[in-house]
Amino acid sequence: MSRLIVVSNRVNPPGGAGEETVGGLAMALAAALREYSGLWFGWSGKTTPEFDGKLSMQTQDGVTSAVVDLEAADLDEYYNGYANKTLWPLFHYRTDIAAYDRVYGEGYSRVNKRFAETLAPLIADGDLIWVHDYHLIPLARELRALGIKNRIGFFLHVPWPAHQVFTTLPGHSLLVQAMFDYDLVGFQTAEYCQAFEEYVLAEGGGSQPEPGRLKAYGRSLRVGAFPIGLDAPDFARMLKSPRARRMRDLMAAATVFRHLVVGVDRLDYSKGLEERFLGFERFLVDNPDMRREVLMLQIAPVSRESVDAYQEIRGRLDALSGRINGEFSDVDWNPFRYVNKNYRRDELAGIYGAARVGLVTPLRDGMNLVAKEYVAAQNPEDPGVLILSRFAGAARQMGEALLVNPNSPEEIADALKRALGMEKAERIRRWSALFDNIQREDVTAWRDSFVNALAGLATSRQAALAC
Repeated sequence: MSRLIVVSNRVNPPGGAGEETVGGLAMALAAALREYSGLWFGWSGKTTPEFDGKLSMQTQDGVTSAVVDLEAADLDEYYNGYANKTLWPLFHYRTDIAAYDRVYGEGYSRVNKRFAETLAPLIADGDLIWVHDYHLIPLARELRALGIKNRIGFFLHVPWPAHQVFTTLPGHSLLVQAMFDYDLVGFQTAEYCQAFEEYVLAEGGGSQPEPGRLKAYGRSLRVGAFPIGLDAPDFARMLKSPRARRMRDLMAAATVFRHLVVGVDRLDYSKGLEERFLGFERFLVDNPDMRREVLMLQIAPVSRESVDAYQEIRGRLDALSGRINGEFSDVDWNPFRYVNKNYRRDELAGIYGAARVGLVTPLRDGMNLVAKEYVAAQNPEDPGVLILSRFAGAARQMGEALLVNPNSPEEIADALKRALGMEKAERIRRWSALFDNIQREDVTAWRDSFVNALAGLATSRQAALAC
């Protein structure tokens, strides 16, 4: 069996069940790598005065990590700059706040080249290389320039935007040309995959000789949709942990005679938090008789604090949460709790299990594993209800959720009323269908479908990976 090398911006293998906090990428990749005794390469999270390419390596739970420090300028231009001020907002349809600075692009190219030069000596014949996410789109091109001929796949965890949106990026064609140095490119949904195909055919003069294959820029590339899932057995074990039970009991005690509505998201403008807060406020306005029957808990760990857009949204959310509690609280009761801290995944599992409603309403999201974790945490005999944005990738798999337009506070308010009043039989029916999906299309299915497709490229003619 070939060794699997995973490359991502950050390397953070979990130290044990439940110890990582909000965010699904670390969970998913560690589960994949354990099966292959693989290598995980990326940035250490530390800075150095001068880049020297020195690796720090360790092995834990069958996964070897190899990390390298970056210069402060790398962090500013590559990570805070091009990745998070340019590509992240663009891929989430926020062209109004995307920053197009040539210096950012130069830093992005420089770090991808440094990653390639540091990684190349670790690559052996037969290794499969799996590159992850928007930080590292040009990495295959840099590896090919160094003579690496291994099969290289790329998976994009975030949305790929519509053709008209992507072309607002200066130098957009160069980025897509670099993607044709991969052998396989995967997306979360068929919609994102089709948007990429549309760009290549319209802007790259490409052709599509068969479903799932594109030809352009003198190369041939396979593309496909590979929806990411949970490590379902690991999450099931987590639900039985003492921490999960304690948190579930704590939340039950805090919501006696009330139903808990929970949202868990990184503090980010793409998550629709302002619209969600306004939706809950609208629910309280429209349903005065239900106000004391519900408590909303929003957990939103702070992230990317050096980026102006994140500072601005935090200020707006602080003001909005204060307004809601100021308007509707009484001396013995308040309707809303807003918490800016990280919780362990086993603690979150307990919170999910205590919640009658999971409120997952991003404006755009590649997939959203919180929606799947909420479903996995429910009591089969008395499950809660998932309210899910129709613009989350997970909505393509989770049609039995209450799907809403996250831009509409009124739709969110109406869905809350429906969810809180839903009969048990309907809740069980909807939950059963959702739970079947997350068990069937879990992280193992995601990993195997992508890695097998990548491995098969060099060994046999396989069926096309149609989007």
